[in-house]
Parts: sequence; C-alpha cells; structure tokens
Amino acid sequence: MLSPNSTFYPRPLGVTPAASLPQSPSAPLETSRQLVASDERDAPYFRSLEEVGIRLNGPQISAVRHGKGPLLTLAGAGCGKTTVLAARAGYLMEVSGAHAGSILLVTFTNKAATEMKDRIASLPGIRPAAARAVQARTFHSFALTLLRHYGVQEEIFGESRAQHTVLKMLLRQNGMSEAFQPESLLAMLSAWKMQGSETSDLPEKSQEERDAKRVLLGYEAWKRDRNKMDFDDILLRAAALLRDPAVLGPLQQRFQYIMVDEFQDTNSLQYEIVQKLAAAHRNLMVVGDDDQTIYTFNGARQESILEFDKVYPGARIVTLDINYRSDARILGLGSELVARNKRRRDKRLRAAGHRGDAPRFATPSNTEEEAAWVVNQLCQQVEEGLHTYRDIAILHRTASSSRAIFEQLVLKDVPFVQHGASPVFYDQSLIRPLMDHMRLSLNPRAVDALPSTLGPLYVSRDAGLEWIQRSEEQQAKKYPLIHLAKWDKLKPFQQEQVKERIKLIKSLTKLKPVIAIQEMRRQFYDKYMESGDPSIFTHYKETMLETLDEFEAAAKKFETVEEFIQFADELSRRHREMESLRRSQDSDAVQLMTIHRAKGLEFPCVYWIGASEGIVPHSTALRQDIPEDQKAALTVQQTDAELDMALEEERRLAYVAITRAKQYLYITSPASHHGKPADVSRFLLEAFGMEVPDKRKKREESQTGNHASYGSVSSNWKGNGNTNGKANSNESRTRNGNAAYARSCSRLQGRDAVSPVQRGADQRSAIRQSDRRDFEVLDERDEDRLSERRGSGVIRNHTAFSTTGVNQAASSSNSSGSQSSGTERTETVAIWKCSSSTCKAWLRQKPDGPSAKVSKKTASGPPACPLCSGTMEAGTRKVPVTGRFGR
Repeated sequence: MLSPNSTFYPRPLGVTPAASLPQSPSAPLETSRQLVASDERDAPYFRSLEEVGIRLNGPQISAVRHGKGPLLTLAGAGCGKTTVLAARAGYLMEVSGAHAGSILLVTFTNKAATEMKDRIASLPGIRPAAARAVQARTFHSFALTLLRHYGVQEEIFGESRAQHTVLKMLLRQNGMSEAFQPESLLAMLSAWKMQGSETSDLPEKSQEERDAKRVLLGYEAWKRDRNKMDFDDILLRAAALLRDPAVLGPLQQRFQYIMVDEFQDTNSLQYEIVQKLAAAHRNLMVVGDDDQTIYTFNGARQESILEFDKVYPGARIVTLDINYRSDARILGLGSELVARNKRRRDKRLRAAGHRGDAPRFATPSNTEEEAAWVVNQLCQQVEEGLHTYRDIAILHRTASSSRAIFEQLVLKDVPFVQHGASPVFYDQSLIRPLMDHMRLSLNPRAVDALPSTLGPLYVSRDAGLEWIQRSEEQQAKKYPLIHLAKWDKLKPFQQEQVKERIKLIKSLTKLKPVIAIQEMRRQFYDKYMESGDPSIFTHYKETMLETLDEFEAAAKKFETVEEFIQFADELSRRHREMESLRRSQDSDAVQLMTIHRAKGLEFPCVYWIGASEGIVPHSTALRQDIPEDQKAALTVQQTDAELDMALEEERRLAYVAITRAKQYLYITSPASHHGKPADVSRFLLEAFGMEVPDKRKKREESQTGNHASYGSVSSNWKGNGNTNGKANSNESRTRNGNAAYARSCSRLQGRDAVSPVQRGADQRSAIRQSDRRDFEVLDERDEDRLSERRGSGVIRNHTAFSTTGVNQAASSSNSSGSQSSGTERTETVAIWKCSSSTCKAWLRQKPDGPSAKVSKKTASGPPACPLCSGTMEAGTRKVPVTGRFGR
C-alpha cells in the first residue's frame, strides 16, 4: 500500500537544520530609463522601447549596443536573451544603419525562429518589409535554402519511423536482423556526420564495425537511388558547399552581422558553418549558457563557449545575469548546485522575478509512492485554485522514469500532455514482446500477440506469420506458434526452441508477473536484446536494461498475470482517449516531459521527480562509484576525466530542471530505484553546502588503512556560512514527524520498520547538547502544531538524517562528546501497529508525563494506518535509545 499523504520539507533528507537555504541576491532596479541619458545618441531608440514596455537592464543594454567584432553573450536561465537578440537587430537597423537583409540570426527550432521574427516585427519603428528582410532561421532552414539555391532538389527523408523501416529492411537483406537496433545505427551515423565526416570513412576495425558500415552504406545508397536526403545530409552538404570560395564569398558579403542563439548547443559542423560565414568581418554575436549544455549526446560542444575568446582573440564578453523568471530561493538553489562544476564560466545570477515559495523536498519510499504523492498534491492545488493544470510541469530524467507518474495521471483522469511521447510504457517495442508472451499464456490464439514473439525466436516476422497463417488454414492449433516447429526453413535446434518456448508460455500464467518477467529475461530475452557490438551500442544497452528493470518494478504490485495484462490494456485504452489533448495547444493539461525537452521553457509550478542517485545523476555517470573489480567487467572503460565530464553534464541537467520553475518547485527523491536503495541526489546536498565523498579516493584510503567512513568526524560539512560554530548532527533518528521515512526504510528492507539509526549505529558521531535540546523541542511538539498549511502542501521542519555517501562532520571542538560505536542501547516503547498481517506500518506513541502533548490524531483512540488506512492497535517495540525524551 502507498502512503496517501505526501510530506514536503524545506530541506532535502540528509541536510541539517543549520544549513541555510541558498538564495540569490536581488538585482538592481535600474533600467534603460535611468541608465541611458536623454542626451545620448541612441536615447531615442531606448525611449521607444520603453514606450512598448521593453526596459532593458545594464548588461542587456551593453549587448544591444555592441557594434562590430566578436561578442560572447553569456545568458543565464531566464535572463531575457530573446529580448536582447531582437532588440539588437532593431538597434543595428535603427541606430547603426545596417540593412535588414545583412542580418542573419540563427537558432535551433522553428518555434524559436518564428518567435524571433515576431519580436523583431513588433519593435517600434521597424517597418514590416524590414522585419521580413531579417534572416531569422534555424540551421537546417538556412542550409536547405542554400542547397536549393544551388540546385539541390532531393526530397527530405526525415521521418524517423520510415528511416527505421528502411534500416530493418537492409538488416534483413544482410542477414543481420537481430544484430543491431535501427535507432542505435542512426545515432552512430548522425554523430559521425556531425563531425563533418563522410559515411564512407566510418571505421571498420572489427567485424561488427564492418557489418554496421555495410548496412549504413546501404542506407546511403537507398536514399541516393530515390533522390532523398535526411537532416544530417542537409548540414553536411551545406558545409561542403561553403568550402567553395565562389559560394562563400557572396554570403560573407551579404551577411555582415551574424547572431547565433543557444550557442552552447552547436555541434562541430554547425560551428564550422558559422565560422566560415563570419570569417571575413568577424561580426559574430553568440548567445548561450555553458551551464545549460545538456546535448553532448547530439554533438553539442561546451568548448564552443569556454574557448570562444581563444578562437576570437579580443572578443567582448557580456554576462546577462539578471533573472526575471524564478523566485530568489529557487534561483539560489540552482546557482549553488551548478557552481560545483569546474568546467564553466563563473557567473552568479541575480533575482528580479516575482516572489513565490521556497523549494520543497520529499523522499517517498519508491517511484510508485512518489507518483501518488505528486499527483495527489497537484490535484489538491488545482482544487484549491492555486494553479490550473496547464501551470504545472512534471520533469523526469529518462523515458522509463515517467512510467509510474504516467499511470497515476491516467488512472486519476488528470488531463496531461506527454511531450515527445512514445507509446504507453507497456506498448514500447522493448516491452511489447514480454507482454505478448504473457498475453499468449492467457489466450494462446491471441493473433495480435503473435508478431512480437517471433523476433526472440530469431524468426523473420513476415515470413513466420505467413507460415503460421497458411498452416492454420490447413489445421488450427490451440497454440498456433507450434506450427513453426514443422517449418522446414528452421533448423532442428530452432524447431526445438519453439517447443521449449511454448512450454514456458504455458507456465507463465501460474507465476506472479514479476517472476514471469524475470524468468523470460533469464531464459532468452536479455540474451536476445544484447546482440550487437558492445563497444558501439553500450548506451542503447544501458537504456534497454534500465527500461527492463523499470518493467519489473511496475509488475511487483500485481499478483496475477491476468490482473497485470488487464491493467496495461486499460491504461492503453484510456491514454488513447486523452490523445486529443496533444493536438490542442490551449488545453488545460499538466505538461509531462523529460528535462531535456523542458529546456527553454518555464512554468509557474514544477515537479522534478527522480532526484536520486542513479537517476540524476544517472548511473552511467557514476561508474567511478563502482568497485574496481566490477568496473573491470564493464564493456566500455571510461577514464576518470570522462566520468567527471559526464557527472558535470548531469549537474547541468539538474540546474536546467530547477530553473524551469517560476514560483513553485517540488523535488522528490525516491528512497529506492528498481528495488535498490537510492540516496538523495548528491547535487541537492552539495547545494546546501554538504560534501559528498569521492568513492575513488575512499577506496584508495581504505587500501592504505585510512578508513574515513561515511558520517565520521573526519569528514567535512559546509553550511553556506551559517553554522555559527555549531556542530551538526550525524545521528540518524526517527520521530513522528518523519514516520514516512521510517516506513520507507521498512518497505525497502521487507521487514518490520527499522529506525535508520539501527542501520548506521557504528558510524554515529556526537550531538552537542545545545543541538540535542533543539532536536528534543522538535520531537516534543505536537505533529499538527509543527505542520504549516500552505497551498503547496504540508510542510514540516524535519530533523536531519544521515544519508549514505554523505559526510556531515562535527567540528573539532565537539569531538570530545563523540559517542562510541559499540553495542546499541535499546529501550521498550509503546507504539501503534497496524492490525493487518500484511502491513508492517507502526508509529511511536507519545510518552506519558506532564511534558507530553496528546496528538489530536490519537486523542480519541488509535490512529488510522498511514499506509493501508486500516485500524491500528497498541503494542510495544524495542528501539535504540536516542535521548529524545530523556533516559
């Protein structure tokens, strides 16, 4: 059962109450009205902007006024870069006298290009003809226009499903149907082309590389024979065209002023195009934020910003550091978090946005409870009129990590739009074969379930279905799949494999769904999905395994295969009914998307889910935390430098998630992920001044006998300069206000609830008496009086817990009070325990005595079980002595 009520706190689990909430400084109030004197030459232009409500701040004015030469404009999140780009285009025309047709403004999306054109057209004094003459285009639009001008007439072949179909056909023709995944081949080809390389130059050192190259050369030949080109071809061919001086010269002469938006997202090929166009005059203005470089998997290069002034010596650098989007505390959290990156340009954003609420944090036990908490709370917010559905965005790291929240939204009839939506989780191509095996166990003649089961048998889908259909017409079978056992095109061992697969299918209906999935993975599916060269397709395999682990996690809450299949089918049906919302731009619906897709967007209220170790930062960036003997078994080895770079990109991803929020931000960190314990994301803890140890160094220390264990007094804690010399507690403890965390631990361990102090008794350090008294005051307060009711949910100032992998140290002046890590002292206390034999929930009763306060929840008898809502009964339990109520 799930805990029905979420509890959000002002600090993440593991952060001491002494740690201050990060907050950005307030920005100065001066705008162009005060900063541009009336007697200055360009004052009329700025006065005209002010009349239509555009009041630029100091850094914005500096960027808009820039004339000739290279300019790097560092634009922090929400700092008005689009306004600056449009205003500078107007300034060049109105003040500098530049011809509108000499301005080229390049960005990445059609939406951004259209918005840029509209902004320029709305500027005062800009004639419609001049606004149309400004070339505001995407990279692909500019490149395609260039190709068309020089007679290239190939048709655009850009639909990914059609590309996959062609590659599957080529794989079958080459006898490699099961060797490679089309999406992996296309990703490899795209990365290769975006380096400016031709397909004919693909590597061919190993047999797998030679096979992949043969298929991809076939793909290029297929396009060429049909007069087609894809999006990568457009850029590649345009860059080749610009290497001709006869083509490049006229373009350099025409475009005297070049501006590039989202510069941190440019890849090598796009940067090459920009550099060639600007080479003659160097009038290049680039706008971007190295802290938002999150597309390196698409070829984006952070070095473009970090090394711009080296490529263009003497370049001016202007930093747009006034944020108009977020509450100062939301902005402060993001700024403190990303400041831990080493490869970045130093900047600190200042806040000028509307005041909202401080960020709130929760630690549900798992993703199922996380989804229930989030959906329950956002529904409450809408009911109370605090938000509309369209005000709310839910951001997640990967596609598979949205499964639980997706199900809760559908089942509770919450209108939502899933951006970049793939099918329902259970209908994904990776999951569908396993679902269909279970469908066949319920109904062996389920025709729709047959096609996806043929691939894992290494049988051609089209030919195999045709044989089954012909055989069925002659003699129908209870299990139509059995016809393959007599197909002469299959080898004897394949025919025997078909029989064994049918035996497995028959057995699935008797198993719990999670056991059925594990058995299928063990017997054939993992091996089937892991075909191909691991050195090429490691990323796909990691995504695949993550999705399959999520599939198992989803199945755990079902007792029978039939119940599981019915749930998945109902989910698909209800999702189809809601698909119409996607086609309506103005629909009142929650926005569900990955953090990558959210970049450039903003929302009044943001829920960032999955802020736990292994999710954000993703497990692929945490390989430095893997013991050396396990790391050696990885298919692809990465250097420490590569892992550090990957971790920094994960930190930038967290920064992007946080800075999407305008007024309300809720961050959830599930305590388990795919059945394994998960700590709160190190990024959140670091933002509050806590040091997360490098496990590589810890292993080195342990090998030399220096055992600096987690939570030891030799580790460091930084409290944002607000410690006042106090030591900070590293003692784990449970209290009524944190019952959810205790229940979380019990569910993770699969037994009666155990206080976190019992798990880490040998790693505790002392609490100064002054701090101990503060904790006792918190513990003795009535839970209802301790709660704050806000429109954003229930907020409690909870005691800090030690979190695995995080060091909170007492100062040396407190070391004399250290507690021995010897035998644990226990005491017997009165508790309320759930009367259900299947529920393990328990709550500690308040002690008798004059200082005890009776909770309103228990004054009239036992409380309702917080997990299953059943009745609770009195009992006793041995717990560690913590000194909370005296000894």
